Amino acid sequence: MTDTIPKADAAGRFTFPGTTLTVNRMGYGAMQLAGPHVFGEPSDPGECRAVLREALSLGIDHIDTSDFYGPHVTNRLIREALHPYPSNLVLVTKIGAWRDEAGAWVLKRNADFLRKSVEDNLEPLGLSQMPIVNLRMGGPEDDVAAPMEAMRQMQDEGLLAHIGISTVDAAQLTVARDIAPIVCVQNHYNLVHRTDDAMIDVLAADGIAYVPYFPLGGFTPLQADELAKVAAEIGTSPQAVALAWLLRRSPNILVIPGTSKRAHLRANIAAAGIALEPAHLRRLDAVTTAR
Repeated sequence: MTDTIPKADAAGRFTFPGTTLTVNRMGYGAMQLAGPHVFGEPSDPGECRAVLREALSLGIDHIDTSDFYGPHVTNRLIREALHPYPSNLVLVTKIGAWRDEAGAWVLKRNADFLRKSVEDNLEPLGLSQMPIVNLRMGGPEDDVAAPMEAMRQMQDEGLLAHIGISTVDAAQLTVARDIAPIVCVQNHYNLVHRTDDAMIDVLAADGIAYVPYFPLGGFTPLQADELAKVAAEIGTSPQAVALAWLLRRSPNILVIPGTSKRAHLRANIAAAGIALEPAHLRRLDAVTTAR
């Protein structure tokens, strides 16, 4: 069956700057492997493990996860399904938050908590070093210098190999890059939410990856008349077109759509092989003015 499905490598490859880590630009986000609202256990853990195995069989070599998904759920499933990991698999996590007993997202970024968060990812995943760790900020008002110093310390000690940063503006990114090399930025961006257009272009010029979270709208799926029209003309889904648009927006964009179903996984990966015509791109580019 998988022979008839476009593989993740159809989107091309990307090497994180200053590293030997090269991945297909079509990746996978593990968030939806947890229960409802990314909290608790999934209803079908066997299907979740099957999704992870099929992802690798279709060329996925970049999986985004976090110990606060569940919490402690997605990392366990990844290890159960995939360990020992293939040598080309790049596991990326994020730290800077936790889930309370009611499932609320609580941001926290002091040095001791960040260190414990890295350790809480390493042990369930069965790793001695995380390839990439994203520092999750809360907004433009947050001080990024102190937590970045803690990240740099853990990098120097070998707990993590490379540093990314998430939910930041241009000013915070500048401060972060002055403290340690940044290999990727993970921010909210998709066809109808494009406030990071300028940042993407700056990062592309410097060879730094931009990994949009909520590439398909997140908890509120993307809806746009022009997106639906282009999808109908091509004969595919609006979600696939939205992913294809992101891949063609800039060569440094890596997409990590998530799902807990194999059929949905195949549909997402198929977007890597969609060729959008210039006329389609012009119409999609005009969908939003939120820049």
